[in-house]
Amino acid sequence: MSRGRFITLSVLLDAAFVNLCFVGAFILWFHGRLPTFNYSAYVGLWPIITIVYLVSGYIYGLYEPERTEGTWALSRAVFQAATLGILLTAAAAFFLGPRFFSFSRAVIVIAWLFQIIALVGWRQAVLRITPIRWPEQHVLIVGTGDLAVELAAEFSRRSDWGYRVVGFLRREGDTPLPPAVEARHPILGNVGEAARIVAAEHVDRVIIASPVALREVVEDLALSDEAEVRVEVIPELYEILIGTVDSTVADIPLMQLTHTPVPGWFTALKRALDLVFALVALVVLSPVLLLIALSILLSMGWPVFFTQSRVGKGLREFNVIKFRTMVRNAEALSGPVLAEHDDSRITPLGAFLRRYRLDEIPQLINIVVGDMSFVGPRPERQFFVDQYLASIPGYRERFRVKPGASGLAQVSGTYATTPERKLKYDLIYLYHQNLLMDIQILVETVRVVLTGRGAR
Repeated sequence: MSRGRFITLSVLLDAAFVNLCFVGAFILWFHGRLPTFNYSAYVGLWPIITIVYLVSGYIYGLYEPERTEGTWALSRAVFQAATLGILLTAAAAFFLGPRFFSFSRAVIVIAWLFQIIALVGWRQAVLRITPIRWPEQHVLIVGTGDLAVELAAEFSRRSDWGYRVVGFLRREGDTPLPPAVEARHPILGNVGEAARIVAAEHVDRVIIASPVALREVVEDLALSDEAEVRVEVIPELYEILIGTVDSTVADIPLMQLTHTPVPGWFTALKRALDLVFALVALVVLSPVLLLIALSILLSMGWPVFFTQSRVGKGLREFNVIKFRTMVRNAEALSGPVLAEHDDSRITPLGAFLRRYRLDEIPQLINIVVGDMSFVGPRPERQFFVDQYLASIPGYRERFRVKPGASGLAQVSGTYATTPERKLKYDLIYLYHQNLLMDIQILVETVRVVLTGRGAR
């Protein structure tokens, strides 16, 4: 059984057994029947009881198998969770009013005993039949000091959980590893070779135990294709002051430098909102779209729309749709170049459309199709993406989410803002995005459209 399935099963079975234990306690105490008066108090409380017990289980690690490995650790955690749950249940029955006073205190105590037996029992039975299969995680440790050696030893003790230290990276001047340690976990190379070694050893997790190597390793990985590797650092006081500790190995704190941008539910909700509002906007703005199209046709001729291949989420290419703002064949002689201040290729009408971001309206179609979102990093052409990937550390990160019709970089800068500065805004959005931030960016976008701010 995988770890994820075990956690899901734990939540479902705990919810079921907690309530079955209460029903069993009623039957035992009242000699085989369910008294209407007393039982109705439980019926009114069972949703609260279920939530209380699941929260208690979470507090004491019942849904983190690493914390409850072994019969004693499991029994202690179940005892603590059941005790907290029963105390909170009794408090709820007392404070929620006269309707719940009839909840039998004897039943609560009997249910507590049943729950300890049931929650330990089903876990032991399931784990004996189908033990948890831990996914193998290859760990690469940067540094060779005492802390790095201690960390390797801790992961070795946790080998049953799938951890395997593939080796160490060192910097010039690092202390040598003890021979016994190097025999088990060899030095694979220097910190400048991090990306190559991550790829060769299929590393899942890089832990930096030498803070002086932090920037060199992070930049090397950012410029590589290994964007999905998890990178953590054992923080010094400075890192703790500017960040938060995300996890621990034994008593060694770790700060994660790479994060999943958003949870799955947020991505699904954002997609639903994008689709609904894009369809509504297309209908509402259809007169504006028609007027702009006619203006382009009369002043600039055909074509009205301009499509161009752009790079989106996961470095996948798609065609972005915009109103044409430049002369025909604008890049026929120059090749791909970025728009600049007072760009001679931009027509007078095109300058007006760009100033008020009206040329971007057709991208509502890209949002409906699913290539883009309302808010996200702006999509760029493959020609420039290839250059930025090779020259700007961390540029690959921005492709972990869908590109947007507007973004933090667009409302904070101008058309001519440098790619390096735009990336900083994109990464700020990437790792801190939420619905409130999206709304703020959209409101600021409307302000930019109405004032023309930032277009020049």
